[in-house]
Amino acid sequence: MNDSQHLTNQFLIAMPGLEDPNFFHSVTYICEHNDQGALGLVINRPLDMQLGEILQHIKLQHSEPEARQIQVHLGGPVQQDRGFVLHEPLGEWEATLKVTDRIGITSSIDILQAIAKNEGPERSLITLGYAGWGAGQLEQEMAENAWLSGPADPDILFNSPDEERWKAAAASLGVDLDLLSGEAGHA
Repeated sequence: MNDSQHLTNQFLIAMPGLEDPNFFHSVTYICEHNDQGALGLVINRPLDMQLGEILQHIKLQHSEPEARQIQVHLGGPVQQDRGFVLHEPLGEWEATLKVTDRIGITSSIDILQAIAKNEGPERSLITLGYAGWGAGQLEQEMAENAWLSGPADPDILFNSPDEERWKAAAASLGVDLDLLSGEAGHA
């Protein structure tokens, strides 16, 4: 796979016919994609949980009231007991995967401590779990038309309401999902 075929820093938008409950009507931000596989975070699955519950669980004492109210998302079906923070700008955190020159994904506790004190990155999305694909698996799903893909829009990523992200991501590619059928066809 060459660089033009990889989907890092792209949205994966579930096609209407994708019935897997983990990805039905989802938008996944691809954080890394290479010959070994892909890793992404679903960005439109809010959990019935706020950051305050995580901070309490990790016994972080000091946190600002507005930080405790930050929505937590289900990032995917893999390792749902593990937290990830998708953020902009990159910053200097202990365990960050650089996605772009501005966006990173961090899994170390130092970023949560900073967010709790309102000293974190400008924009962030907190998830539990991630989406992962083995070597060739995502490419196969793309060939089966399970997904649309296109450049990620940081505004959709960090600012759009959760319930609007699926259609907004598709619209950014010029696609109206209401006009697509959930039925597969073959010529």
